[in-house]
Amino acid sequence: MEHITLLLAIVVMTALVFDFTNGFHDTANAMATTISTGALKPKTAVAMSAVLNLIGAFLSVEVAKTISGGIVNEDGIRTEVIFAALVGAILWNLLTWLVGLPSSSSHALFGGLIGAAVMSAGWSSINGGTVVTKVLLPAIAAPLVAGIAAMLATRLTYRINRNVTDEGQLKSTAKGYRAGQIASAGLVSLAHGTNDAQKTMGIITLALVTSGVLAPGSNPPMWVIVSAGVAIALGTYLGGWRIIRTMGKGLTDLQPPQGFAAQTSAATVILASSHLGFSLSTTQSCSGAVMGAGLGRKGGVVRWSTATRMFVAWGLTLPAAGLIGAGAEYLTKQGPWGIAVTAVVLVGGSFAIWLASRRQPVDHTNVNDTDGEGEPQGVVTTAIAAVQPPPVGGPAADLATTIPAPAPSPDDPARPPAKV
Repeated sequence: MEHITLLLAIVVMTALVFDFTNGFHDTANAMATTISTGALKPKTAVAMSAVLNLIGAFLSVEVAKTISGGIVNEDGIRTEVIFAALVGAILWNLLTWLVGLPSSSSHALFGGLIGAAVMSAGWSSINGGTVVTKVLLPAIAAPLVAGIAAMLATRLTYRINRNVTDEGQLKSTAKGYRAGQIASAGLVSLAHGTNDAQKTMGIITLALVTSGVLAPGSNPPMWVIVSAGVAIALGTYLGGWRIIRTMGKGLTDLQPPQGFAAQTSAATVILASSHLGFSLSTTQSCSGAVMGAGLGRKGGVVRWSTATRMFVAWGLTLPAAGLIGAGAEYLTKQGPWGIAVTAVVLVGGSFAIWLASRRQPVDHTNVNDTDGEGEPQGVVTTAIAAVQPPPVGGPAADLATTIPAPAPSPDDPARPPAKV
């Protein structure tokens, strides 16, 4: 009994560590566009997001129920399986953070849980129908729906303001969009707390059920809700600056109207899914919205090489975290020494990744610096720029397209004479 109690405490602490990594890994979802457009200062943005993540954790428990009693069969699942699943999710989260890719913390958790459960009890321990309807289908639909909504909202925004040419009106409109962007970023943060904090609540509740502390089908206790909300808020305040850089500047160059449209679309999708109990990826929803907003502005472009790397990370997340979780579960099945080795691998791997990140540190002082602007333009980017020139008027009239104009020839008569 003492062994189970100690193991359960380790699992709960590991789950809160995952929640912490989820917070700083996914800060970009809410605040990347707000920071990149200058609507909020970086530290102010992450502080605001942290507070709203904490509040959002108390709004619903539907997603927690999906995880604690839906994806895997609670009967026959040992507490060690939960520990192994968390090891897979944490290590994959840290690896993708190191390279600045906004992969899904949710899918990392699902992958680790599925891999560990299969290693422990076979494929019969997985509820395939729940995985398909509440994990895989939302993973495909969420970025598409959010992206299309953001693209249409962006086009509508610029169309409404296409006749605004007065300088005073332009400045007033830009300020209004910045204020709207701050409000929509807050809504995304609230939605993120509502959706993602519940995933840790569900994991801890599942661990309590497998240990016999709670009855199957129980709701998360209040202490679980509070601790999960605090952990994700602390991680959010730390700020995942590497991923914020990718989301804010690496995918596309957003202006305040686009940021407002992207964040509002993403928040709507996330909140609706939380209400329905769909445990979708907030990262995929927000990334899809950012790309949609990038395509919605005339002259706006998406850096498809960055987007492709992101798509690859999305596809690898479930199987990669699953393999790590399965390997960790193989070790934990060996007994106490296997659990100890798994814990050492988790701590050692996390420390090694942190050391690697110190070679090229990214923080609030250089988060908006990027090499992406020098990326060669591709076929899609060139085509979009050719058929959709920048608007003459509107709130983005003074913003140049992201494709640089060719340098004038020395023989060009329009070139101004050099000063002697």
